[in-house]
Amino acid sequence: MKKLLIAALAIFGIDASAQLVRPEWQDEKVVAVNKEQPRSFLMSYHNRDIAAKGDYTKSEYYLALNGMWKFAYFDDHKKRPLDFYKPTYDVSRWDNIKVPGNWERQGYGTAIYTNHSYEFQPRDPNPPVLPNAVPVGLYRTTFDIPISWLSRDVYLHLGGVKSGTYVYVNGQKVGYSEDSKSAAEFCLNKYLKDGQNTLALEVFRWSTGSYLECQDFWRISGIERDVYIYSQPKTRIEDYYVTQTLDENYTNGLFKIDMCVINNFNLPSGYIQVWYELEDMQGNLVDYSYAELEMEPNARDTVRLERTIKNVRKWSAEDPQLYNLILKIKKGGVFIEYITQKIGFRTSEVRGNQYLVNGKPVFIKGVNYHEHDEVTGHYVSEETLRKDMELMKKMNINAIRLSHYPQQRRFYELADEYGFYVCNEANIESHGMYYDLHRGGSLGNNPDWLTAHMERTRNMYYQSKNYPCVMFWSLGNEAGNGYNFYQTYLWLKSVDTTRPVQYERAILEWNTDIFCPQYPDAETLREWGIMKTDRPYIASEYAHAMGNSTGNFRDLWEMIYKYPNLQGGFIWDWVDQGFLETHEDGTEYWAYGGDYGVRSPSDGNFLCNGLVNPDRTPHPAATEVKKVHQYIQFRAVDLGKGQFEVRNIYDFTNLDKYLIKYSIRANEKVVKEGVLNLALKPGETKVVTLPVAELKPAVGVEYFVNFTAALKANDGLLKKGWVVANDQFEMPIKSEKTQYTTKGSVKITQDSEYIMVANSRFALALNKETGFLDTYNVNGQEYIADDFGLRPNFWRAMTDNDFGSGMQKHVLVWRKPSKSLKVSSMNVEQSGENALVTAQYSLPENCSLTITYKVYPSGVVNVGYKFKGYPQSKSHIPRLGMRMRIPAAMETLEYFGRGPEENYTDRKYGTEVGRWKTSALAAGFDYVRPQENGHRTDTRWLLLTKGTKGAGLLIEADKLLEFNALRNSVEDFDAEDSDKDYQWNNFCQGEKNNPAYAKWEMRKQTHINDVTPRNYVEVCLDKRQMGLGGDDSWYSRPYPKYMINAYESFDWGFTLIPVRNAAEAEKMTGRKY
Repeated sequence: MKKLLIAALAIFGIDASAQLVRPEWQDEKVVAVNKEQPRSFLMSYHNRDIAAKGDYTKSEYYLALNGMWKFAYFDDHKKRPLDFYKPTYDVSRWDNIKVPGNWERQGYGTAIYTNHSYEFQPRDPNPPVLPNAVPVGLYRTTFDIPISWLSRDVYLHLGGVKSGTYVYVNGQKVGYSEDSKSAAEFCLNKYLKDGQNTLALEVFRWSTGSYLECQDFWRISGIERDVYIYSQPKTRIEDYYVTQTLDENYTNGLFKIDMCVINNFNLPSGYIQVWYELEDMQGNLVDYSYAELEMEPNARDTVRLERTIKNVRKWSAEDPQLYNLILKIKKGGVFIEYITQKIGFRTSEVRGNQYLVNGKPVFIKGVNYHEHDEVTGHYVSEETLRKDMELMKKMNINAIRLSHYPQQRRFYELADEYGFYVCNEANIESHGMYYDLHRGGSLGNNPDWLTAHMERTRNMYYQSKNYPCVMFWSLGNEAGNGYNFYQTYLWLKSVDTTRPVQYERAILEWNTDIFCPQYPDAETLREWGIMKTDRPYIASEYAHAMGNSTGNFRDLWEMIYKYPNLQGGFIWDWVDQGFLETHEDGTEYWAYGGDYGVRSPSDGNFLCNGLVNPDRTPHPAATEVKKVHQYIQFRAVDLGKGQFEVRNIYDFTNLDKYLIKYSIRANEKVVKEGVLNLALKPGETKVVTLPVAELKPAVGVEYFVNFTAALKANDGLLKKGWVVANDQFEMPIKSEKTQYTTKGSVKITQDSEYIMVANSRFALALNKETGFLDTYNVNGQEYIADDFGLRPNFWRAMTDNDFGSGMQKHVLVWRKPSKSLKVSSMNVEQSGENALVTAQYSLPENCSLTITYKVYPSGVVNVGYKFKGYPQSKSHIPRLGMRMRIPAAMETLEYFGRGPEENYTDRKYGTEVGRWKTSALAAGFDYVRPQENGHRTDTRWLLLTKGTKGAGLLIEADKLLEFNALRNSVEDFDAEDSDKDYQWNNFCQGEKNNPAYAKWEMRKQTHINDVTPRNYVEVCLDKRQMGLGGDDSWYSRPYPKYMINAYESFDWGFTLIPVRNAAEAEKMTGRKY
C-alpha cells in the first residue's frame, strides 16, 4: 500500500517523501519554530544621550551582519548538502554574495514576474503542494560576540528573508520562519560560544508561505533586508505599547504606556524601577514618571503609566510634530538599559462616512509602495527611501499604502519624521486562488490557513504598533474574504481601538471600516458620492500609472473634492519595477517579466506601473499629480476685473508658511508681478484683485496670470523656495493676428509625378499619387529628410493602456492610411501671387480629408486640414494630423505652448503655457517599454533650428496645435513594428506561443535600448491626439470627451515658415497666414 501511495504521488509530480514526513517549509500549519514572539522594533543602549539619537549603529550592543557572505545555490533542494551548517563543513570554495540582496540579482536562479498567478504553479494551484524541485540558497558567515554579551540575552534579527528560512548557529538548529516581509528574531543564548561563531541560513525559494505571497511584483528570493545581532540585559524591557492620542477636544495628548518587563535570571530581581522620559525634539523634558516592582525568577510583569500632556503639539502629515520617548530600567541603583521611540500625538478615526485625523476630515492623496531597487532587487537602502519620500512630498502625496506587506523599520521612522499617513498591510495575498468561498477556493476562507493568516497579522501589528505614521491597518490584498479575515479583523479590533481596519476584498461586508475598492472611474466616484456610503470611500488602488498614463486624473479628483464621503485613494503605484541590465552592445535598459530564463512564466511589463522610473526619474505624469493634489487652489472670479479666489485646503497649515506671488505675462514676458500677503487658516478663502486694467490688446500678444506658492523656509525634505502650488489663467484680452503679406510671384509646373511650385528662392514638389510634400527647399536648405515629406497621419504608437483596453484593435483601421495613402483627387491653381494646391483623400469609415497648401512667394506654406466625419461611424481615431521628417541638425526645439513636460489632452492640467526650450533628443521620455511619448498640447508655434543661430523651420498654428518632435519615428515606438518576440505568458507546459494569434493582441518584448536616435527629426503636427486614459490598464479607455470620434468633422491648419535663424522667427510669429 505504501508503494502504491508513493507511486500515485510521483504521478502528480509530488515529492513522496515530503508527503510522508512534512518538514516545516511544506506544512501550511507550521509558520515558525523557536522564533521570538513579534514585538516592537527596539535597540538596547548603555547611554542615555546615545539612545536619544535613535541610531542603532551607535549602540555598543548592536552588531551588523550586512556585507559579503559565503553562498551556494542549488536549483533542486534534494541536491543540497544537508550538513552545510556545521562549522567543519568547508565553504571556502563557495561564492561570495552581498547581503542584503536577492540572489537572482546576483547571478543565481531566475527572476520571475507574474501578477495574479503563482510563479511555481501558474495554472491550477493546489495548496499546500509545492514543486518537486525547489531552489535553495545556502548562506554562511561568521561573527564574534563581545565577552560582555555572553551574560546578556542575544538576538539574531532577520529583517526579511524569502521564503522558508532555517537558522543554524555553530552547527545547531535554532529555528524556522516563513513570513518573508516581517522581521524574524531568534534568541541565540544557548548556541553561542566565546570567540568566533558560525551562522548559517538555509533559504527555500518557495514554502507553503509562498501561497500567501502572491503579490504583483518580482518573485525573487534570498535575504532582502538588514541582518544584525543585538543584546539586552537579563532584566529588561521586552516590549511596550504606547497610546498616543488626543482628548475629545483634540487639544491635550493622552499618553499611556504599557511596558512588559522580563527577568531572565534564576533569582528574584530585587527592586527595579521602570522609567519613561518624554522630551520634545529640541531636547526639552516634557514629562517623566516611573514605577517600582520586584520580580520572581524567570518572570514577566507589565507596568502601565499614564499622563495627560497639556496643549500637545499634534502630529499630522502636514506638521509631523514628534516627541522623543526614552525608556530606561534601573536595577541596583544603576540604569542598565535605555530604549528610545519617537511618538506623535494624533487621532485616526472613522466617524459616520468620513475618515478623520485629529478631528478633521482629510483627503488621502496616496500612493502604493513596493520595495524595489533597479540593482539589488527588493532591498531598498535608506538613501533610496529618503529619495522616494522627497519625491512624494514634491508631488503633494501625503499617504502611503504598504503594498502588500509591512516595511522595514527605517521606513516607518522616516514616515514619522517627514509626515505620511501609512496604511500598513499584512503580508497576505493569495490572488492565484481567487475569491471563491467554496472548498478549494480562497485561502481566506480555509480554516487550515487560519494560523498563517493570524501569524502575519500579528507580526504586522506588534512590530509597527508604536509608529504614529501608521494610521490604519489593512488585512491584506486580493486574497478573497471569509473566515480567516473575519478572525484577523476581530483580533486587530480587540488589540487596537485607536486605528481603523480596512480590507479591499471585504467590499462592504462588516470586516472593513473603510470602503476601499479598486480602480474607480469618475462616474463611479460620482455615483458613490451621491449614495452617501455608510463609511468613508478611499480607493486602495486607483489611477493605474502603467507606462504613459495617468490621464483624466483631474476628473477623478473633481468628484473626490465634491462629495464629503469620497476621501481620495492610493495611486497604483510608485516605481516601475524594472531591473537595470546591460546589453551585449554596452547599452543599458530595464528588464521586466519574460527577460530572464527560458519560457519562464511572465506577465511582461505589467509590473511597470510607477510614477517614477526604476532609477527614480519622475514620469511626466508626476507634474499632473502634484497639481491635482496641491493644497492651495486658485479660481477665477472675474477675469476682466482681475479678481481671483485663493483657497486654503490644507487641514492644519496656515498659508503664511508660503510666499504667494502672482505675475502677469504678455506671452512669456512678465509685465507686472507682486506678492500676496495671505495668512489664511485651513478652509479659508479670500478674493484678491490684481492690476489688470492697463492690459490692452496687442497684435500677437496673449496675457496670462500665473500664481505660485513657495516655501519661505526649509520644510522637512523640501527646501526653501520649493513651489508647492501653482496655477495659470489665460486672460480674455486678445487682438486679431496681422495678415501676412509678401512680394513676388510663384511658378507652377507639372509632370506625370509632381506638382511643382517654385521661384528663385524656393522649390517644392507635391506627389500627384500621394499628395505628400516630397520636396521643400528654401534658400538652398532642404527641409525634407529621409524622403519622408509632409503627409497625413492618424496613428500613434500604442501605449500600455491602449493595449490593455484593446484600443490597438479598435483603431487599427487608421494605421494603414498613416503608412500608405493615395489621393482621390488633386488640383492646383493660381490664387493671386500664391499657388493653391488641393489634395483630397477617401478614408476608412466613409470619412474624407481635404488638405490645401497655400504657397507664398517667400516659400511659406499654409496648410489647411479639413476632416469630414461619417455620422454613422462608431470608430475612434488615435490622432488627426500630419507628420514629416526634417534634417537631424534641426533638433534645437523652442515652442510656445504647454510644458515643459510632455502633456496630453487628458493630462495637461499640471503644465503651463509658456515659452519652452529643449531638443528633439530630450523632448521624449524613456518609458520602460517604448510607446507613445513626448507630446505637447495647446501650442501656438514651434521652432526647430540648427543650434541657436542656424537656419530652421517655424511652424505657426492657425489657432492651436499639438505636436511631437523627436529623433525617432512613430514606428520606432510602436510594438508591432518591432522584430522582438511577444510577451508570452508561458503559464503551462506546452503552451503554444502563436505569433499569428498574438499580432495586435499582445505587446512585444521591447526595451528602451531598442530605440536609438535616427538621422532625422520626425515632426508630428496634430489637431488633436486622443487621451491616455489611466483608470486602469486592462479595460478602460480614455473618457469620451478625450477621444476623437470618426463621426465628427474638424477644420484646422498651420503654416510652415522657413527661417534663417531664431531671431527671424521672432518676427514671423503671431501672424495670420
